[in-house]
Amino acid sequence: MARPKNPATAGQGRDEVLVEISGKQVEAADGASCADVLQEELSKKQFKNVVAVKCGDAIVDLSTPVTETCTTIEPVFADSEEGLGVIRHSAAHVMAEAVKKLFPSAKVTIGPSITDGFYYDFDYERPFTPEDLEAIEKEMLSSVGANKEFTRTVMSKAEAKKLFESMGETYKSEIMDDLGGDEFSIYTHGDFADLCRGPHVARTGQIKAFKLLSVAGAYWRGDEKNKQLQRIYGTAWQDPKALKKHLARLEEAKKRDHRKLGKQLDLFSFSEEVGPGMSLWHPRGMLLRAILEDFERKEHLKRGYQLVQGPIILKRELWEKSGHYDNYRENMYFTEIDEQAYGIKPMNCLAHMIIYKRKIMSYRDLPQRYFELGVVHRHEKSGVLHGLMRVRTFTQDDAHLICRPDQVEEEILNLIKFYQDIYALFDYEFDVELSTRPEKSIGSDADWELATEGLRQALDKSGMPYAINEGDGAFYGPKIDFHLRDSIGRSWQCGTIQVDFTLPERFDIVYVGEDGERHRPVMIHRAMLGSIERFIGVLTEHCAGAYPVWLAPVQARLLNVTDAQADFVKKAEAFLVSKGIRVEADTRNEKLGYKIREAQVEKIPYMLVIGDKEVEAGCVNIRSRDGEDPGMVTLEEAAQLILDAAKAPFKAGGMSYSFSG
Repeated sequence: MARPKNPATAGQGRDEVLVEISGKQVEAADGASCADVLQEELSKKQFKNVVAVKCGDAIVDLSTPVTETCTTIEPVFADSEEGLGVIRHSAAHVMAEAVKKLFPSAKVTIGPSITDGFYYDFDYERPFTPEDLEAIEKEMLSSVGANKEFTRTVMSKAEAKKLFESMGETYKSEIMDDLGGDEFSIYTHGDFADLCRGPHVARTGQIKAFKLLSVAGAYWRGDEKNKQLQRIYGTAWQDPKALKKHLARLEEAKKRDHRKLGKQLDLFSFSEEVGPGMSLWHPRGMLLRAILEDFERKEHLKRGYQLVQGPIILKRELWEKSGHYDNYRENMYFTEIDEQAYGIKPMNCLAHMIIYKRKIMSYRDLPQRYFELGVVHRHEKSGVLHGLMRVRTFTQDDAHLICRPDQVEEEILNLIKFYQDIYALFDYEFDVELSTRPEKSIGSDADWELATEGLRQALDKSGMPYAINEGDGAFYGPKIDFHLRDSIGRSWQCGTIQVDFTLPERFDIVYVGEDGERHRPVMIHRAMLGSIERFIGVLTEHCAGAYPVWLAPVQARLLNVTDAQADFVKKAEAFLVSKGIRVEADTRNEKLGYKIREAQVEKIPYMLVIGDKEVEAGCVNIRSRDGEDPGMVTLEEAAQLILDAAKAPFKAGGMSYSFSG
């Protein structure tokens, strides 16, 4: 169907179209499918791995015809990010087909692809069970084995509504009403039809590796006032090997779940008596937090920040003035005192601007760098709450840099270097995104363009690669987002840098320039770790609860063999505490092996065993959680070993931890 371009005949006649594939131009019959054209140009092995085609900027079905509006095409391979999205979306349709076959009264709603998988929401009278998932998966395998063709049909809205109403699928009519438009595409494979934009794989047989994972509740349209549906989650990959690797990663993630480890290490908990999304910090967990927060304060003071603190609640008028009331109030809590409305702060920037305005600032006083570990409250929907990762009250390592316009780039570059240094300390690699203006925002186009370009130039100068995340900026300014990659490959958004021209204008904050006139400064909002709660949750999973020695709430545990060593244990404990080591003594009347196993479960870096031989020599016998056991050493040597380990680089990869070097 396709052949190399013939200069003498190119463009002549209506029966051929000039097509560009990966920079190469070929002639194709007008109306030939993209599959026909690619099959001519790719090897059999390559074509077998193609699941869709990129026509310009759009991903479309392989059956899409080549026309004058689709003349630049690229194959979309199964193992690419875009190809996996197509496979997962198709798997969601196959799952919905299976559910309808096994449970005919179930109503289908929506079923998109998501990161690493897919889901579909169903309205069904009873909860789906694990046995149901097994049956659904078996039925999906049958559909894949039948290698059914996906076909796309365009219908008028009236025709599409009539089709779905005849099937009893009332949710589809509501979706069409919400989307608007006069025409809709319907995808069919076998007897199953679904409202869908596509694209999909050509045949069900191209869905080579999938697994159903779980069922969860989900409100229709994400609104708690609507009916609760059942969401079946699954994952799909290009081949069984990739699926197996992903499932192994999921198993590892289960072992590292910070909620499980938080209980195991006695760090934190949640209580329905207190309220959802509000964490309770136990003594060890609070010590962990205190060490982390003290570390942050010291690092900020070294870099010229000033410590400040604002109140938890501020008058509603301030939130109206800032734009939060119009653009963010659904995430806020409000209260009333003496007939005056107050907003409980979801962020710390307003108080920092009021602190700045306490006196007239000169150009020589800038930048002003304010740092606060501020407790904030945000109204998160109950369905999205998840351990420490998504809570309603948390502490943010918030800072606001108020600077002259000519200082912005240098401040951003300094922040990037600051973030790089801190993330490296925790053994994190990271990806960076530049997020641009969202639809719901405040400020002029000129200010947004200036702020966005300032962030872009700083990123370019830093030499860091970055992606553009269109429309995901804060409502008051564009931002740089830092996504940390943990030791099993997952990505977590933590740090952010935002440039804001709007709030300084709204709050009329100024500085006196060299010319004696008043000028408008720029505000940089930034959080490095982000939420302290979330960062601890992420770090707990990153290192599987085995925190670096400098951060571990308990660095060493003394273990006696019998009561005969109790006095020496007290002496050793006092000595280690005097050296600044966080140590516990376990002198319970339990077998030594039991106490050692318990310390290992609790991820204690060092176990110091004391028996009669150790008492006689004035020593301890060291065991470490990473398997390196120095054996019998003096108390002075043990203290120095632990102190040196607290200074050593931390490596979180895998389950092995090295504190040397």
